[in-house]
Amino acid sequence: MRTSYRPQIGLAFFGFLLIGGISGAVGVLLPSLSSYYNVDNSVLGLFFFASTLGYLMAAFSTGPLTEKLGRRWFLTLGAAALLSGSFIIVLKPPFVVVLVMGLLLGLGMGSLDAGFNAYVAALPRSTAVMNNLHAFYGVGALLGPITASAILAVNWGWNNVYLLWAVVSVPLLIGCGLLFRPQQSIVTPSEDEPGDKKNILLTVLKLRVVWLAMLFLLFYVGIEVSLGNWGYSFLIEDRHQGTLLAGWIVSGYWLGLTLGRFVLANVFERLGWSIYHLLQASMLIVLVGTLLVWFLPLQWVAACGLLLIGFGLGPIYPTIIALTPGLVPARLVRGTIGFIVSVSIIGVSLFPWLAGIIAQSAGFWSLFPFCLALLAAMLCFWLPLRVFSRQSPSSANKTKMVSREK
Repeated sequence: MRTSYRPQIGLAFFGFLLIGGISGAVGVLLPSLSSYYNVDNSVLGLFFFASTLGYLMAAFSTGPLTEKLGRRWFLTLGAAALLSGSFIIVLKPPFVVVLVMGLLLGLGMGSLDAGFNAYVAALPRSTAVMNNLHAFYGVGALLGPITASAILAVNWGWNNVYLLWAVVSVPLLIGCGLLFRPQQSIVTPSEDEPGDKKNILLTVLKLRVVWLAMLFLLFYVGIEVSLGNWGYSFLIEDRHQGTLLAGWIVSGYWLGLTLGRFVLANVFERLGWSIYHLLQASMLIVLVGTLLVWFLPLQWVAACGLLLIGFGLGPIYPTIIALTPGLVPARLVRGTIGFIVSVSIIGVSLFPWLAGIIAQSAGFWSLFPFCLALLAAMLCFWLPLRVFSRQSPSSANKTKMVSREK
């Protein structure tokens, strides 16, 4: 990796650490928000809806805004939205304003998510770097709840958690403005690509491969978040685990997700195997872990199985993002990544909700056949996506895990 890229990559890692920390801390803060604003969980759920809506807004603005403003100002605006949303919540405004700030936070996180993904996807050795990028999200998701719990434990107030996010957003904002220069570009349109100014989003939406990648990630997100949200309830109610042990086992699941992103892609890169082998091996690991937990009701099997599922899930999301530049023309890469990243976030709300409804009537044992069904849906979209990527003339440089830098 060229040294000239390292400051930007470091900033991207820092940004994903912050996004993961904010996302992971929300669950810890919900009881405090409910108590302070005197609202029940159904009303409080609107905060998640607002955040998801913000991500969707980022999906439909990434391509056009990046085209008009450039990467530096697009990322700077995303960091500014994150800083503004966090700081206003610190002031404990009326709950309606909190919902609007939830939308602003979602817009900021979605913009940074898409912007950093698009930048890293265009770099040499993008698959390994992309997995490391998303591993920092996992680290943030592990540290976020711990940090929020510590602040609440010393009675500093729930709003001080958002004060921390606002303070940490300041160097991110400054870094986006200084490190991403207007003339700096990794992905540039080739000479034979059309130079017209068609609406990028409409062009992206016409590509079948974009929908395949988006639906693949939609079901992936469904598995990741459904297990993360309901795994604890499954262990408590179906396997009758103690609360402390159940909490540690679920933490092991997120640890596996983080380790998978740090380890698997780098191992496959060293072996010289392709992205296709990595994705297929990852889905196989998820399948084995899911079957183990479902059919062997033993304490240690549940712990190992959930860690294994997380380990297999880890590389899938970032690897699909790293594959994207080989699937679409260069001028559409940023808009495509913004669309598939942000729209796939719908799975964060949809599939855990479905899993909860099914568990309400059938029991929490249904969580794992539910995840197997989502894995089967992923496979249905992966098979044609693989065919498309192999047929794409620009995918040759992206299918190899090892790339030589000029």
